[in-house]
Amino acid sequence: MSRKLVLASSSPYRRSLLQRLGLPFISTSPDIDEAPLAGETPAQSATRLAREKALALAALHPHSLIIGSDQVACCEGLVLGKPGGREKALRQLQMCSGKKVRFHTGLSLLDTSSANQVTEVETFDVYFRSLSEGQIRSYVEREKPYNCAGSFKVEGLGIALFEKMEGSDVNSLMGLPLIRLVKLLQQFGIDPLTGNSTLREPVEATPEARKNDR
Repeated sequence: MSRKLVLASSSPYRRSLLQRLGLPFISTSPDIDEAPLAGETPAQSATRLAREKALALAALHPHSLIIGSDQVACCEGLVLGKPGGREKALRQLQMCSGKKVRFHTGLSLLDTSSANQVTEVETFDVYFRSLSEGQIRSYVEREKPYNCAGSFKVEGLGIALFEKMEGSDVNSLMGLPLIRLVKLLQQFGIDPLTGNSTLREPVEATPEARKNDR
């Protein structure tokens, strides 16, 4: 039986990344509480939320492969969320200047036909340059990275903030580790390199169905 591929996210960054694999898919935002649990490590939080995002759409998408992903960034034990505005972005980058920031990106793939679900976590480190106040202000004004964890866009000028990066997949910084995702898709019988007849072209959700996406 053919299956749909569903991305459990309304993030334009994750959609753009998944499009690189050339597979037909739709994206839908899951409605879950993303607050961390007491005593939960950043890696545990990213893993749990990726799993829950995929499961949240299971009833709506039978005979589908659902991709869930979540990212938690931390610097010296402090979790860095999306700044949401200029002043918080400035404070985040000032705090990160000259330091290492670790990103934990949870990735989950759920086959709703069989209820088989595999969830993993990708870790990636970025080392910030020692940045002046002028450099930080200029960067924030130019890119306005207000909806990005850590207050930077690695696919843009944000790359100039770093001394070095360490990890197996830079795509994880944008929220979807493609190298690990390809491995998981292959485990479920989908190979982006050869194409796959078990994936069908899904119908995109209507604007009304997406109006609550976040």
